[in-house]
Amino acid sequence: MSAVSAARAADSFSRASELARRLRRRKALHACLGEAAHQDWHRFAATNGVSLNAVLESLAIELNRDDAPNGTVDLAVIIDRSRAIDLLRDRG
Repeated sequence: MSAVSAARAADSFSRASELARRLRRRKALHACLGEAAHQDWHRFAATNGVSLNAVLESLAIELNRDDAPNGTVDLAVIIDRSRAIDLLRDRG
């Protein structure tokens, strides 16, 4: 394994460990949405093969990043992290 691969693996493990720690302590989030918005959230999650809980968890992490350029959110990152969250929850 090269030094770069080892560094990436260590970083991935660190992120997964942090997600696992965060996921052990769960709290409910309640929102009253219009019917269309409710359907849109569920459609987004289903289209991307992730749970809505994981999308919200991932979005919260991304929205609170200090290094996010101009407050932008990368949906690919949200989807990938949501999949990781779902996997961690399934194993938990």
